Amino acid sequence: MTIDLDHWQNRLDDLAKKHGIPGAQLGILRLGADGADDELVTVATGVLHAGTGQPATTDSVWQIGSISKVWTATVIMQLVDEGAVALDTPVAEVLPEFKLREPEDTAAVTVWHLLTHTSGIDGDNFTDTGRGDDALEKYVALLADSAQNHPTGATWSYCNAGYSVLGRIIEVVTGRTWDQAIKEKLFTALGLTRTSTLPEEAMMFAHAMGHVKGGKEPVVAPVWGLPRAVAPAGLITAPATDVLAFARMHLAGGLAADGTRVLTQESTAAMSAYQTDCPEKHLLGDSWGLGWFRCDWHGHRAYGHDGNTIGQAAFLRVLPEAGVAVALNTNGGNTHDLYVDLYDEIFTELTGVRMPEPFEPPAEPVTSDVTPYAGTYERGSVRMEVFDDEGRPTLRTTMMGPLAELEDTPVETYEMIPVSQGVYAVRPEGMESWAPVTFYSLPTGEEYVHYGARATPKKLG
Repeated sequence: MTIDLDHWQNRLDDLAKKHGIPGAQLGILRLGADGADDELVTVATGVLHAGTGQPATTDSVWQIGSISKVWTATVIMQLVDEGAVALDTPVAEVLPEFKLREPEDTAAVTVWHLLTHTSGIDGDNFTDTGRGDDALEKYVALLADSAQNHPTGATWSYCNAGYSVLGRIIEVVTGRTWDQAIKEKLFTALGLTRTSTLPEEAMMFAHAMGHVKGGKEPVVAPVWGLPRAVAPAGLITAPATDVLAFARMHLAGGLAADGTRVLTQESTAAMSAYQTDCPEKHLLGDSWGLGWFRCDWHGHRAYGHDGNTIGQAAFLRVLPEAGVAVALNTNGGNTHDLYVDLYDEIFTELTGVRMPEPFEPPAEPVTSDVTPYAGTYERGSVRMEVFDDEGRPTLRTTMMGPLAELEDTPVETYEMIPVSQGVYAVRPEGMESWAPVTFYSLPTGEEYVHYGARATPKKLG
């Protein structure tokens, strides 16, 4: 069965309207079998900018957010292939200026810890260190004042800051800025002509603008994107076709479509192979590789990554056994709900593999005593308070720091619906999807809540 362009155009149109998406772009790739040509279908719907009404097209460029991390991880693995760095190399060995609050943490963090989000560095430091080529160098220096969320290697917690440090490692090892290095080692190698890292480059093409909550309809975001200091963690701009060219290289064992060897087969396999567990298995994946998260789809192993910037969201999933990859770029609205509806249809129809059922509360209510988990949990960018509100387990989150200035509602309160002991479900206003809240302890006894892919420690006293 060939991929039906008209069908997926109609489905994207309908589902984008259902979920209040201003604009979206979808790409579906299926590798050709036995020497046959690949199948590639791209469709778009809506507008790039609600204020101008400029239509979204299949060659428009979008912020792919944290999918950029897999690109940064790929360059790191190229350096591993070259013998320039190793996974167990201490970061401080490459970056003598790298310092954390505690000397033992500084000494312990390796390249592997950064790739797998297990360094313990407080990951949501979005401090703007300027637009200069020294942005990453300045950013790394700031980490000496950042909190350590957990002991190095003790648990998994999504860490943007770690990927900025990886970007700085790339700069020091290659003698190039991260932007230059990733262009030379990936964009050029893959033949990508519309992928960029700087806003002035993205502006050369029809580009999406983010949209945020604004009453009944999303409104244009107040700023374009994140600071250059977090570029390796989330500043690549690309059309779905270029994202799929990158995914194709990983599907093909490190080979570009023209046969160019971009990454060794061994390093390509290692990137999607198991490296560490995730404390909760529902939001992204059940485990993490070197850059990719890993998903169990009813016994079928998939991998991928999501990306969120200011009013834009992107989704990439790869099912290697079927040779299928799907990329979705969006610019506001209930983007995760669109992803859930659309991707389940695509993979079921094209591969016969169903995605897991969405996380949600059980049909039959369960009881769970919230008392053991009550209290305040805090890291650098958020405070989370757990309490009983007249018999209803409740979570209140308060954004802090630079992120709070970008949030329309920095304080959110959710009723937590029990799923099992220590696991609850919350649903943000206006969304169909539920999100997990998981309480757990480290082997050494420290208490944590895992929410939004982050581990947040409980405050003592």
